[in-house]
Amino acid sequence: MRVLLIGSGGREHALALGLAADPSVEELIAAPGNPGIASMATVRDVMATDPGAVAELAVEVAADLVVIGPEAPLVAGVADAVRAKGIACFGPSAAAAQLEGSKAFAKDVMAAAGVPTGLSHTCVSAEEAAAALAEFGPPYVVKNDGLAAGKGVVVTDSLAAAQQHATDCGRVVIEEFLDGPEVSLFVVTDGTAAVPLMPAQDFKRVGDGDTGPNTGGMGAYAPLTWAPADLVERVMVETVTPTLAEMRKRGTPFAGLLYVGLALTGKGPKVIEFNARFGDPETQVVLALLASPLGGLLHAAATGTLADFPPLSWHEGAAVTVVVASHNYPGTPRVGDVIEGGELSGVIHAGTARRQDGALVSSGGRVLSVTATGADLANAREAAYELVDGITLDGSHHRTDIALAAVEGRITM
Repeated sequence: MRVLLIGSGGREHALALGLAADPSVEELIAAPGNPGIASMATVRDVMATDPGAVAELAVEVAADLVVIGPEAPLVAGVADAVRAKGIACFGPSAAAAQLEGSKAFAKDVMAAAGVPTGLSHTCVSAEEAAAALAEFGPPYVVKNDGLAAGKGVVVTDSLAAAQQHATDCGRVVIEEFLDGPEVSLFVVTDGTAAVPLMPAQDFKRVGDGDTGPNTGGMGAYAPLTWAPADLVERVMVETVTPTLAEMRKRGTPFAGLLYVGLALTGKGPKVIEFNARFGDPETQVVLALLASPLGGLLHAAATGTLADFPPLSWHEGAAVTVVVASHNYPGTPRVGDVIEGGELSGVIHAGTARRQDGALVSSGGRVLSVTATGADLANAREAAYELVDGITLDGSHHRTDIALAAVEGRITM
């Protein structure tokens, strides 16, 4: 099978590692890729959000399967253009990708499907935002209705900060705060059949102790030994199955990766958000533990044969990833700094580039996802931070508490 992987971040490097390990994947092409991906795939240049260009490239390389990593190409209709060429594609249509492309659309689907989630209001004026903020009170949760690269959500006790974010975004969803540990659950689906992967937990705040502004994600770990034993089964019954049914009812079946972001509240798991693709950096730890062939799984979802795919198998142990970020991230990052240690095994590239002289340099905010596995979570965490110590990047920063609460048994339901 010849696979074309679209994207250039850490999620795509993790996907490339999984696809390259699948014996059925005879050739892997990535566009536009990154220096880490280039070590295992043929890299081609393409504008990932240009449906016509991606579809033409898929035809040119005679792809048997196209895997779309990021959300922006999905919302732009890249999957539709690829399928129009008769090529199997893992990723939802533009219409279905509105589950991530519009927070208001996702809330409407959840309401129609009876999915447990927080109360919310969609606001387009300062007056509407003020009324919603007054209704829910602090902590205030204000979400940009559209795509914002994981940084469109503000959770704050400051009414002024909440109002400013609403003003800056224009159209927002303001909702009640959902208290409890957060969990990410990835579900592979062909629109009808659905296969859950291993739940993971990520860390969105930039600083230790969940301090500072939200980011695209500063680290993650799996499995969640503290989570309720029936968590996945309950989310599949209460959330995933009715959501997929509602999408089919609307004539826009969702086929691809449904990311369910959850808060485990005192009243059970409630949906914080849907995404239409693998999460970053949770993908790095989930796929590190997946023993089943990734290419075969994604191909089955893309071709409507997921119900026939064998039950998933998993490696023993745990995985931890720690994000090494550029100076000033999540503000405007400094780029062009030389990276040493980027070729170490387990170092996943996210925001990297090759300089003309061949040096590996930073090119984005989240530069590397340093990922390790171990016999248990403590061992995986220790191995991940040992790898981080082997990285040199001037001005970089990372959280030092990824998975620490779980290792120390401090997460309570």
